[in-house]
Amino acid sequence: MKRVRLEYGDSWMDVDVPENALIARPGEDFPEPEPLEDPVEATRNALSEPLGCPPIRELVGPGSKVVIAFPDRVKGGAHTTAHRRVSIPLILEELAEASVDERDIRLICAIGLHRKNTYEEFESYLGPRIATRFRGEKLVNHDPEDPREIVRLGETDRGDVVEINRAILEADLVVTLGHTLGNPYGGYSGGYKMPCTGLTSWRSIRCHHTPKTMHREDFTPASTRSHFRHQLTEIGRKIEENMKAPFFMVDAVLDGRSRQIAVFAGRAEEVEKASWPVAGRRTEVTLEKEKADVLVLGMPRSFHYGPGMGSNPILMLQAIGSSIVRNADALIPNPVVICASVCDGWFNDEWFPSYRETYELFQRCATVDEMQKYEEDLCMREEYISRFRHAYGYHPYHAFSMLYMGGIALERARAIYIAGAEEPECARGVGCIPTRTFEEALRYATRHVGKAPRMLVIPELSKPQVHVSSRA
Repeated sequence: MKRVRLEYGDSWMDVDVPENALIARPGEDFPEPEPLEDPVEATRNALSEPLGCPPIRELVGPGSKVVIAFPDRVKGGAHTTAHRRVSIPLILEELAEASVDERDIRLICAIGLHRKNTYEEFESYLGPRIATRFRGEKLVNHDPEDPREIVRLGETDRGDVVEINRAILEADLVVTLGHTLGNPYGGYSGGYKMPCTGLTSWRSIRCHHTPKTMHREDFTPASTRSHFRHQLTEIGRKIEENMKAPFFMVDAVLDGRSRQIAVFAGRAEEVEKASWPVAGRRTEVTLEKEKADVLVLGMPRSFHYGPGMGSNPILMLQAIGSSIVRNADALIPNPVVICASVCDGWFNDEWFPSYRETYELFQRCATVDEMQKYEEDLCMREEYISRFRHAYGYHPYHAFSMLYMGGIALERARAIYIAGAEEPECARGVGCIPTRTFEEALRYATRHVGKAPRMLVIPELSKPQVHVSSRA
């Protein structure tokens, strides 16, 4: 046996696993690509030679209205050479060269259904100079619940609703920043995924963040060839048909520490075509090993969605479902999952105001899919909409979409054990089995897979993950 340290709430859980267990820590057990030596120069070069279109300075001029849309605090880093910090000043240089008046430039945080970002958060990841320079009406959060701000464009050929921020349609040019990083939703972040999830409405987002899409066979494992990804492409194209000019995207391929590996700029499909193979060399890890029958996860209390993600039972289940999606090709069908989580019932109602009621409604349902009948009620509830718009809470549909991802874990895992669950009923309430210790969970797991389990261990869910597959 060998000892592994798993993230567990606000601390760690030391456990013993078989010697042949595969430990998946990006940057340690799998090498990371070398980051760019000079991300500023690389970004400047990408802007100078964009893919599929002229540079920004040739697309606009005096009097042009420009939107720069950027991802929220959830991903991307806040270090001095992070993609947002590097790119926005260089884009502003291009616009100044084209004689665009800075009063005609607006920065929009593409939050989608995430909580609105505070000015202090803008300052932390955009840098104080940009945050101060645009503070006020020129630096805003997308608001999908403002009826004056959202325009309905109809539906795609698949019948998906397309609603978009009005500023995107009124601008002469929209520049989007994206982080091309491994993602269980459609393979990678960035590309069309950025505006289609960040600048639309819950009615548009629920067309793809829904069981009808997420519980299809082609959603797992994570792939750019899924129905989900095709939906994003069609929604993105529909939006562009109604824009004054197509999106100009500036996407950086990131490593596990949010450092740029490569930067590409230009039209959406050209940027996706160029960035995905580079991201794949960092993200897609293929091993000549037998597939694992036990997936072991270490879950901290707080990670990318915010404080309480690892103790909130819906988000805990979402993280387990995401891990199965990412690593399905390294797992046998219907593996056992052992997750170290405090699961103490702290929902963090301030950030996630609708989650507690969503969890309670789930107790009335036999399957995750049945939750769809509650969507309209909760997502139009004034209390929750007000908390989203004015008090930095997540949108109520976010809880549904997270539960639907968690439904993948319930469908595809033979059993899910929550080791160290402090509130056992919270684990049971999302279809999991609480145990006092990891050792107890492992004993139960061997009843399903035998005395010599093959394990895939992901000790730190707080870090950007790779997508593992096995071919032995």
